[in-house]
Amino acid sequence: MYKISYLLIGILLIQSCQSDVVYDRYISLENSHWKSDQVLKFEIPMQDSIAPYNLFINLRNTKDYPYSNLFLITQMDFPDHTKVIDTLEYEMTNSQGEFLGSGFSDIKENKLFYKENVRFKTPGTYLFSIQQAMRERNKINPIDPLPGVSDVGISLEKAK
Repeated sequence: MYKISYLLIGILLIQSCQSDVVYDRYISLENSHWKSDQVLKFEIPMQDSIAPYNLFINLRNTKDYPYSNLFLITQMDFPDHTKVIDTLEYEMTNSQGEFLGSGFSDIKENKLFYKENVRFKTPGTYLFSIQQAMRERNKINPIDPLPGVSDVGISLEKAK
């Protein structure tokens, strides 16, 4: 009798811990340097055209990241060949200059909102591209390479 109770409790705990994450992938950057012409691409197959999803850009930075913000250019290619291009800015430090994100070591992990409550109306494969767009103040040329970024990823979660 006790064994069955423990088994049922175990199953309930496992189910309650299941995440709503349906896609999670990172690309590691060589020597924690992100080249200005390096476009990171993620293909996400989607068949659910009804449920809303939240899309995140996940970033791991080291203590060598020298800036308080980060500019990105993103592109979302739909299966019907339409595109959405965005320029995004994210804060990377607080007002005291301490890195935001989680982690106790020299690497901080940031989960940055990209799109909220998105419905993928056309079933098929969606292509997400991310490129760094950092520039020195009053300069046109990109920072190349951008130091201190070790991994960049995309995650997709069912919206609650």
